[in-house]
Amino acid sequence: MTPDKFTIQEFFLDVGDKHQIYVQEWGNKDAKDPIFFLHGGPGAGSSNRYKNLFDPYKQRVIFHDQRGSGNSKPYLSVRNNNTNKLVDDISKIAQYLEIKTFTIAGGSWGSTLGLAYAIKHPKNIKKLILWGTFTGSTEERNWLFNGEFQHAYPDVWEQYLEKTPKEYRDNPTNYHLKQILEGNAKEMKYSSYAYENMEYSLIKIDERIQLQSYEEYEPGAIKIEAYYARNKHFLEENYILENANKLSMPIYLIQGRYDLICPPIGAYKLHKSLSNSQIIWTMAGHSSNDRSNYDVIKTLISVQSEN
Repeated sequence: MTPDKFTIQEFFLDVGDKHQIYVQEWGNKDAKDPIFFLHGGPGAGSSNRYKNLFDPYKQRVIFHDQRGSGNSKPYLSVRNNNTNKLVDDISKIAQYLEIKTFTIAGGSWGSTLGLAYAIKHPKNIKKLILWGTFTGSTEERNWLFNGEFQHAYPDVWEQYLEKTPKEYRDNPTNYHLKQILEGNAKEMKYSSYAYENMEYSLIKIDERIQLQSYEEYEPGAIKIEAYYARNKHFLEENYILENANKLSMPIYLIQGRYDLICPPIGAYKLHKSLSNSQIIWTMAGHSSNDRSNYDVIKTLISVQSEN
């Protein structure tokens, strides 16, 4: 993420543990309801394209790169990097900016982190606007990591298995995560490419995204994602669903019917566990760039900012 004419300020915040978090405050400084945007991944970092979801004349948005991500330092560090630390970092940013209450907007892993933050600090949150929801359940993990999505995209799963030695094909993701995190440079690149190609092929329904050629490919943020995946995202089983009763603020869930990364059952179970939520179904996949997802997210953010 880079500054533009609507950037109020950008800075690095020392949050301890030898981590410095990149923060960009953007939009209208006088907006009454600040919005914290939480990026996905984990590890993807904030991107300039997400600014398109917001109105800089009416909204004040706080973007930041989570530990090890984007512009934050040290890049790709997994030391002292877990979900509780990321939750605490949000509080530290809010305290530095003297923000007491705010809205959270985020998708995919950003939805998970937003929910984890709201469970720990419910009084700080006015509302949550989430998309591509992931609650961290075994059911959701099995969908992606164990290939239950193959009912829709058998070719993608087959290609993933072909990149896995035969003796590891009963659990290919464990094999690739281990190589990403523990392998030498050649092994890391091989498994990173296999894993990312699998994910990329499932993200959008209107076009099949492919990585650049293997020769051009350089592993990056996938290291953070692999680290969190291997550690079950540092969440106890069903932590979010079992603590949903703590969330009484308005929660809006935008969920693509054809989301093949985060299956719709996760968002639906969360919706049924909440006391004050709305679920908006879209004819879209996982990506916030899918047209119907984008339109609903942008409209909701706009309308809710005015309320």
